[in-house]
Amino acid sequence: MRHFLTLKDFSKAELLEMISLAQKIKKQTKERHFVPYLEHQTLAMIFEKSSTRTRVSFETGIYQLGGIGLFLSGNDIQLGRGEPMKDTARVVSRMVDMVMIRTYEQHKLEEFAMHSQVPVINGLTDMYHPVQLMTDYLTMIEFGKGDNPVVGYIGDGNNIAHSWLMLAAKLGFELHIATPIGYECDEEVINTAKNIAKQSATKLSFGHEPEEALKGCDVVTTDTWISMGQEEEKKKRLKDFSGYMIDESLMSHAKKDAIFLHCLPAYRGLEVSEETLEKNADTIFTEAENRLHMQKGIMVWLDQHRNK
Repeated sequence: MRHFLTLKDFSKAELLEMISLAQKIKKQTKERHFVPYLEHQTLAMIFEKSSTRTRVSFETGIYQLGGIGLFLSGNDIQLGRGEPMKDTARVVSRMVDMVMIRTYEQHKLEEFAMHSQVPVINGLTDMYHPVQLMTDYLTMIEFGKGDNPVVGYIGDGNNIAHSWLMLAAKLGFELHIATPIGYECDEEVINTAKNIAKQSATKLSFGHEPEEALKGCDVVTTDTWISMGQEEEKKKRLKDFSGYMIDESLMSHAKKDAIFLHCLPAYRGLEVSEETLEKNADTIFTEAENRLHMQKGIMVWLDQHRNK
């Protein structure tokens, strides 16, 4: 059984297969040709963390593939009343064909997958957000930045940064990460990415100077400074992240034709300026749309490899 929990579980060839499949399905969708790849299949969508893009993209995606999505809030099922994750997995996976989970702890997702009889997809955890990074790379390809890009990530060393590390290590492109002191990426994730990167001589660099990290970059990206569950840290984080906002001054350190990506929601005047976001609106909102198509590619790929 193949699950989609983190990018480190897949080879470069497998990740590119998923992206190629997403490109094919996106083209079919734009032509209003909806191929029922997952006809009559049911996707259970378990949300312990709320979402706009994740819910809309998965629910619309499974419908366009010929199936149906079931929205399951953590407050609406027994999971929210103390039922062990493994028991929920044993029950739900006997009734549906695939499960997407958006939760907090990575180990809860992995426990569910361990006891599931169907493929499980990581819709986001505090450690990784792999569907977003596959989406970002699809978007980079569409905007001509998929061939040996240099990427600069500026901001919190969070689940998005961790997933950038895994994607860069697997696909073999250069990645520079700049975080404030005290907000570095998880050391275990860094070591895992470095070990993977050795196989392709991928360059991964880490520092605290945004200007330095963006030198020669084809792609600039960031994430919110205050993720869900960190609201009490807002005052401290705003102070600690001073100087890390992506604006036109900071963008000038990247290549002139560099693109800016943001997984949204974006907080203008914090991690990105209004001007920079609007200048890159086409890229950013294409990226948002691509969540729909990339996740369809992932779901179809998992279904095709269900018994392999």
